[in-house]
Amino acid sequence: MIGERMEDVRRRIAFACERSGRAPEEVTIVAVTKGVPPGAIREAVAAGVRHLGENRVQEAESKRRALVDLPTGVRWHMVGHLQTNKVKTAMGLFDIIHSVDSPHVAEAISKRAQSPIPVFLEVNVAEEPAKYGFTLDELPHEHETIARIPRLDIRGLMTVAPEAENPERVRPIFSRLREAADALGLKELSMGMSYDFEVAVEEGATHVRIGRALFGEK
Repeated sequence: MIGERMEDVRRRIAFACERSGRAPEEVTIVAVTKGVPPGAIREAVAAGVRHLGENRVQEAESKRRALVDLPTGVRWHMVGHLQTNKVKTAMGLFDIIHSVDSPHVAEAISKRAQSPIPVFLEVNVAEEPAKYGFTLDELPHEHETIARIPRLDIRGLMTVAPEAENPERVRPIFSRLREAADALGLKELSMGMSYDFEVAVEEGATHVRIGRALFGEK
């Protein structure tokens, strides 16, 4: 079942790329495994998933212990809010962090990094009070500050769009993030989830974070 869903997600990404003049190889599927048991994660990896995303450090820690037998080449992405007191543990679990939302967190990562760590800066494009991230107005200054911090490889920008019944309603969120990345000379965009990833791909997403569309309803 997960294999069939993976093929469906790939097919939908391919069509979205065709519509926007892109190559499907430009888009990385990050399978979000929040609440997903190790057996289902193994099934996803067997279906070709090579990028796993977790929202919580503690959950990732237990899953990494349970999944020590995964093939080499599987990369773990931190896609949820990262508290500074969890950074030390996170550094031993994740290959890339999508949710740098303050210079304080960036400094904490830098202090514990042995080599440059790939990161995305989180942007709250819609300025939703319950979500983390820089506003678009804050972003240029905050990017300049974080870019001076050593041992960080700023790959691009990340956002979580408001959930909408019609994904077209959040297209402006994704296009504004793309424009912000272009202005900063950043090439990668982590945007789009199960309910809106096709629109995100059309607007330039390089990483889509897919949970429900791969693993089904919990």
